[in-house]
Amino acid sequence: MENRDVDIIIDTFKLVVSSVKEQKDTNHFSRTINMVPSVFRDLSPVSFDPRVVSIGPLHRHDEPLQLFEDQKATYVDSLLHRVPSPPEQTLKECLLKAAASIDMIRASYPRIEKAYSDTELSTMMVMDACFILEFILMISKSSDEQKHLLRGSPMLYDLVLLENQIPFLVLNLIFDLTIAKSQLTNTLTELLIDLVQFFNIFETKLTVSDRTVDFHLDHILGFLETCYWPSLKYTPSEGLPGSAIHSTIELNRAGIIFSPYRDERWQMTMEYKSSKFSCFSWFWFKPSLRMPVLRIDNITELILRNLIAYERTSTYPSYITSYAAAMDMLVDTEEDIAKLIESKVVLNHLGSNEKATSMINSICAQNRLENFYYVDQWQELDAYYNKYWPKNIAALKGTYFSSPWNTIALLAGIILFALTVVQTIYTVNAA
Repeated sequence: MENRDVDIIIDTFKLVVSSVKEQKDTNHFSRTINMVPSVFRDLSPVSFDPRVVSIGPLHRHDEPLQLFEDQKATYVDSLLHRVPSPPEQTLKECLLKAAASIDMIRASYPRIEKAYSDTELSTMMVMDACFILEFILMISKSSDEQKHLLRGSPMLYDLVLLENQIPFLVLNLIFDLTIAKSQLTNTLTELLIDLVQFFNIFETKLTVSDRTVDFHLDHILGFLETCYWPSLKYTPSEGLPGSAIHSTIELNRAGIIFSPYRDERWQMTMEYKSSKFSCFSWFWFKPSLRMPVLRIDNITELILRNLIAYERTSTYPSYITSYAAAMDMLVDTEEDIAKLIESKVVLNHLGSNEKATSMINSICAQNRLENFYYVDQWQELDAYYNKYWPKNIAALKGTYFSSPWNTIALLAGIILFALTVVQTIYTVNAA
């Protein structure tokens, strides 16, 4: 696209939006796009700052992001030319719709009352919405090989940062005026499902929960978060974990095994499966904690931190926060993560168990757990752990079998004791 076309698009933005003068009371609108709490940001600033593209007003003036601003016009032009109507007409309709919702848009963000005029903010919303829609359209049409290469693109992950969002209403309005009027048959939900697969931290494919159908979505990050909600057919337990928390190794020493699990009702289901033969459970029929398969790679921390920050700043159930807390309870040391990897409930692509352990533990720092959705399972684990045999066997393993040297020392002691007994018996018989 030529520079002259870009100038025409920008001039049209300013001309149309400046003609909208109506003002409304914004007090009844709620804020949906918040700043990351400082207690989270201070732990990992890189997890929250966009690296390539600014979406919305909160990072609009970040110096590293300025290079991409002019490129957005190319995406806008491509999207407008998908519609049968003249691009200028479609653009005007988009701007008028955004301007009519400017009070809701303004109320969605913190501290931007005087930073941008209505014209600037409306222009920004249309530009960013068009960019996002054209970008995810390109993703939906990409081959598997192209999608694999795209996984390494920082721009992709900029779209899921808490401070780098536009209201979902804007995205929906622009979709209705562009893609919905084109020859394409994709729905917005279908396009977003394709997008959020890149952000999935589990091995199972993300789907839209039936709780999401009539739910008022905030933005793309909010859409991703609702994909982790349980279906209406499943009600997780609620409460707070007790004081007794056992790590993976402690539970394993007590006889509990870990296994992969997929529940269609809730992707993050953890299920305690007791033995049918409780009196022989430790020796032959071990109980298990069945878990979703977590994939740990270079973007897992970014995804989890932004989802947790979003849950902290919203009024919605904190399912992701609860899952992260459960993993933090299970993982204290590298030995814990190694056991989960061996059990095939964790796939570690970070290169070392130390990095994976550090990531899990650091994510939960400063977390405020108001509701733990695995409280029943944790109570069952604790009840089993505190039975006579599991508890004492775990203590025995922890004392004498925690390392090869302890095991060798124990065996040496047993052999020495046996030799002493044999020698004593021989001496008595000889006498």
